[in-house]
Amino acid sequence: QVQLVESGGGLVQAGGSLRLSCAASGRIFSTYVMGWFRQAPGKERKFVATVTWGGGSTYYTDSVKGRFSISRDTAKNTVYLQMNSLKPEDTAVYFCAVDPVGDRRLWAYWGQGTQVTVSS
Repeated sequence: QVQLVESGGGLVQAGGSLRLSCAASGRIFSTYVMGWFRQAPGKERKFVATVTWGGGSTYYTDSVKGRFSISRDTAKNTVYLQMNSLKPEDTAVYFCAVDPVGDRRLWAYWGQGTQVTVSS
């Protein structure tokens, strides 16, 4: 069982930066994949970025490439999402998730989410 707690959200002006954190409790194995998703009001939840726990390999959705950076600190059991050059369309609730299978399809554990609001 894994529990996730996100933090770091807030209100920022367009062009600004935020760093989200996701603290995981429970055993995280090297085969796990950690991910960030976001859900804007009235829209479905969408994938943002993933990182493999063991090797640190990353993957991003096209709309955030070059602006967002996902990383993990295995000593702290924490995943980060550094968000730069933020745009109003990045406004959403951001969720952290864990895929214990490692195929980026079975997201078994989720955090409660943290709100990010980007003003124009």
